[in-house]
Amino acid sequence: MPTHSSYDYAIVRVVPRVEREEFINAGVILSCPAQDFLGARIELDERRLLALDGNVDLETVRANLASIPVVCAGGAAAGPIGKLSPRERLHWLVAPRSTIIQTSPVHSGRCQDPAAALDHLVQTMVKARP
Repeated sequence: MPTHSSYDYAIVRVVPRVEREEFINAGVILSCPAQDFLGARIELDERRLLALDGNVDLETVRANLASIPVVCAGGAAAGPIGKLSPRERLHWLVAPRSTIIQTSPVHSGRCQDPAAALDHLVQTMVKARP
C-alpha cells in the first residue's frame, strides 16, 4: 500500500503593480522531501494579466516565470542556486520579495504522488474556471 508523504507548496503570483497589491496566480511550487521531489508548473493567463495592467512587460514576466522550474530542477542550468539542496532551493524561491513575481505563504499537505498533487493544485488554484 502506498504511503502518504508530507509536502509544502506555494502559489506563484504575478503582481504587475506592486503598489496596488493586485495579482493573478500563475503557478505552483511543490516540495516533497520524502519522495525527493521539487517541482513547479507555470501556467500564465496573459489575458487576465493584461486586464490588470495593459502595460505589463510580458517578456520579462515570461522569462522570470520560466526560471522557476529551472531552479526547481537544479544543476548548472540554474546557476549558483542550482548547486543548493532541493530544500534550500525551495526556501530561496519562496523568500518574500517586493517584485512582480511573488509567492504565497507556504502551505502543507499530504499525498502519495507529489506530481499528481502539483497537477491538482494547478487545476484548483491557478486555472481560471468558466
